[in-house]
Amino acid sequence: MAPLGEGSDDPLLPDLPRGPLHAARARASFPWKELALFWEGPDMLRFKKNIFSALENDPLFAHPPGSLSLEKYRELNFLRCKRVFEYDFLRVEDLLGSPQRVLALIQCLGMYDWSLATKFFLHTLTFGSAIYNSGSERHFKYLPKIFNMEIFGCFALTEVSHGSNTKAMRTTAHYDPTTEEIIIHSPDFEAAKFWVGNMGKTATHAVVFAQLYTPGGQCHGLHPFVVQIRDPKTLLPMPGVMVGDIGKKLGQNGLDNGFAMFHKVRIPRQDLLNRSGDITPEGTYVTHVKDARQHFSESLGSLSSGRVAIAGMSVVNLKLAVSIALRFSATRRQFGPTDEEEAPVLEYPMQQWRLLPYLAAAYALDHFSKSLFLDLVELQQGLLGKDRSARQAELGREIHALASAGKPLASWTAQRGIQECREACGGHGYLAMNRLGDLRDDNDPNCTYEGDNNVLLQQTSNYLLGLLVRRDQGGARIESPLKTVDFLEAYPNILGHRFEGCSPEDCLNSSVLLAAYEWLVCYLLRESYQKLNQEKQSGSNDFEARNNCQVYCCRPLALAFLELTVVRRFHEHVHQPHVPPSLRAVLGRLSALYALWSLNQHTALLYRGGYFSGEQAGKMVENAILALCAQLKDDAAALVDVIAPPDFILDSPIGRADGELYKNLWSAVLQESKVLERASWWSEFSANKPVIGSLKSKL
Repeated sequence: MAPLGEGSDDPLLPDLPRGPLHAARARASFPWKELALFWEGPDMLRFKKNIFSALENDPLFAHPPGSLSLEKYRELNFLRCKRVFEYDFLRVEDLLGSPQRVLALIQCLGMYDWSLATKFFLHTLTFGSAIYNSGSERHFKYLPKIFNMEIFGCFALTEVSHGSNTKAMRTTAHYDPTTEEIIIHSPDFEAAKFWVGNMGKTATHAVVFAQLYTPGGQCHGLHPFVVQIRDPKTLLPMPGVMVGDIGKKLGQNGLDNGFAMFHKVRIPRQDLLNRSGDITPEGTYVTHVKDARQHFSESLGSLSSGRVAIAGMSVVNLKLAVSIALRFSATRRQFGPTDEEEAPVLEYPMQQWRLLPYLAAAYALDHFSKSLFLDLVELQQGLLGKDRSARQAELGREIHALASAGKPLASWTAQRGIQECREACGGHGYLAMNRLGDLRDDNDPNCTYEGDNNVLLQQTSNYLLGLLVRRDQGGARIESPLKTVDFLEAYPNILGHRFEGCSPEDCLNSSVLLAAYEWLVCYLLRESYQKLNQEKQSGSNDFEARNNCQVYCCRPLALAFLELTVVRRFHEHVHQPHVPPSLRAVLGRLSALYALWSLNQHTALLYRGGYFSGEQAGKMVENAILALCAQLKDDAAALVDVIAPPDFILDSPIGRADGELYKNLWSAVLQESKVLERASWWSEFSANKPVIGSLKSKL
């Protein structure tokens, strides 16, 4: 094993610089390097270290002073993306052979700059994987061109008038058997592909989703096609293609999001990505998929990949935010028992309550997103191996449900957490140089793209309701390949359970917390099921009935189910036998805090359904949360050291590892302000010019 600390020219986990944070680290109840090894493993730690070192030592990745123009930022981002390929961190064979490295590379790049990570991700994974997973051998010619950047790709699904409702996409693809070509066409501007990352300036090829028509006018639904949109040598649009940039966004402005319209653009028949459906030269549609719903699911299979990736991206943002805020809180001193003795703000229960649950959430959601990614790899390997078993189909449905709720839970938790971290750092958190504002803006789209969060949650609740319907109608067991729903087999009995905790210590018992969450999911499932049936009995059609069940039934059902899944997986992970003894206590506290904090957000439902009774139950949960925060505050600095990247990557003066809060802040401010320079516009008014006259001349 590689050395962890000193004693080597290149230790895997070098010692952190001494400074004001040293005292906070010294109070930790566990060795942070041991937790880092347990959490990541030596191979992954080494892989990430190599990436971070390469970026820090390359002048192209130096943080530019001040802000860049939009055009300059995008130019620099493209050059950096090209350099990442030159480093060869990721090879074609890693897409299947080392999937964890794929995820790790994206997250490392995202810690540095999400514009870079997203650009790389969209080209390599979203575009490349769509070709690999949705195409066949005839399309593999594109893969080497992707990795040597001979072509540059994007994923064109969303249109101006339709995003979440993918079935209603209006771009068409008519097959012409006389030339064996497919004609891609946008009937009007509402059908323009829109919001497509990389399309604005740099993409040469796109995976375009369009409604496929064969001769005779029959529509076979949405299918993906490889379409060249620009000349790779000149970047000028191809004939019949109108393509451009949609303009400045709230964040991630190094990424060029664009639009495209197609006017009867002809592509070869072979550029239909044909894993789920193909066209013969004569124009006959052939498919191995007999169920139209399964065909639609296979066509959009890459969306689950995107949603799982976005969940991981959100967790990265939460990690960065809590790292900055907790290092700040451990060194920022305000007030105290006497006027001469100020205390670090992390010593205050209010600051602990604001931040430490988000630290626990970062750990819990990190484990969940990684484990779901591995589940997704298993699914994709089955698809590539042409596994048509019932288990494979059920695994696809289960992962779709988990990804559809996992993205909302992770992105919303991160968005709330980043804002709380920003406020917890006071005015210093509002300084752009401390990065919390950029993290908030860059995380914001995670709540929207690859499916609006509230719409996605309907996919999960529909899955759960479908299980109950099958059980009631045919007596089928409720079970799934990943066992996330197996507890619902005891659905009627669970509804009869009540909270049995007698003290705050009982709330730290994981079996008590899991039992409470299982009851909550069963209760919301029953409420949703009954509400749906009541709506139908009152005359509502299925569409109206489902809409009328969302706000107070199906939406919380989906979130509670996903929270239970995260809690269960995190609990099982930190209580497995091979957890080092020195880590069991702190990991157990993190697991309990995340479970209690999440459950506490449903207190009203627990009382309304009768699971809680009397004021004591709610008070016990609250007291247990505060007790766990108090126990974890001395571990906070070391827990952050496990998940925080190097200072160069974190790029926040108030979040640096040495804890020299004011020295680092002062140095950054002096560099930012260019203290010897006067305002560039001052000379305009310094020659005793009348201000009003000067303004009028400008207008």
